[in-house]
Amino acid sequence: MTSESRGLISKLEGSTFFKISFSTFSEDDANNLLHRNKCSVILQIPSGFGKDIGNGKPGKLLATIDAINASTAQLSWAYLNGVIRDYNMDLITENISTNPLVPVPQIQITNRYWYNELLNYKYYMLPGILVILVTAIGFLLAGLNMVREKEIGTIEQINVTPVRKYHFIIAKMVPFLLIGLIDLAIGLVIGKLAFNIPFEGSILLMFFGASLFLIAVLGLALFISTFSGTQQQYMFIAFFCMIIFILMSGIFTPYESMPVWAQDFNLINPVAYLMRINRMVMLKGSTIHDISRELYSLAVIAICFSALAVRRYRKTA
Repeated sequence: MTSESRGLISKLEGSTFFKISFSTFSEDDANNLLHRNKCSVILQIPSGFGKDIGNGKPGKLLATIDAINASTAQLSWAYLNGVIRDYNMDLITENISTNPLVPVPQIQITNRYWYNELLNYKYYMLPGILVILVTAIGFLLAGLNMVREKEIGTIEQINVTPVRKYHFIIAKMVPFLLIGLIDLAIGLVIGKLAFNIPFEGSILLMFFGASLFLIAVLGLALFISTFSGTQQQYMFIAFFCMIIFILMSGIFTPYESMPVWAQDFNLINPVAYLMRINRMVMLKGSTIHDISRELYSLAVIAICFSALAVRRYRKTA
């Protein structure tokens, strides 16, 4: 509330790049606004800022920037640095004109990254690679297994039995669900031993999300296999779907940086949901409340794909 802090706020308000939406004296309230996407930048001006500037000491500020959207974060950081540099030049000019013997005040700019301070790309990529591993296991093996039985004719022996269709689909899902979870566990162990990947959250929560994902992927795989006559035909369709799902999932490009039509497509992309779950649980230590939207969406997709597989499967002698 000093003239120095008001001068900095006036600089921000005068910039065409920033709009001051909220003002609070509570750091917790500001962080809550950031976490709820109500703002993209928090600028904290501590008490004593004006006094330090007046005494010629470096002024201390803290800017917290939401970096989920990498492009927006980089632009915000660059524009904020520009505003602070302009304010710093005004201080230097004012100080020289009034009292040239007083030390020139400076504002030093440093930065720090949360969750991945060293910017180690392995921390960011390994959770996504685990998703691709689980996807390949569930999507390829389950469908190929069913199409293989159709090719050699062993599925006809099941079709003439009184086994219900949903019993048959569940029986096809369970083995590959277990295999997928075991592969996920092996991948986590290798990631920890070979790359020292951090794991901040609950491993049970991560496996729960992976289970919902596998049910969704297995349901889609069995649905595709119901109208595939040969393994080659299934492989063409499966690879096409899998590549699209993986490229659109956000493993290379952040979800928020995608165009609107791509974000709308990801509403039915199970890989995108598990990608976010893995990264949030492993790197941020997110709880079930933080990823509840992703879990609910995966549950709906799993029910829909499994229902399609049961409905499309035909028991014919």
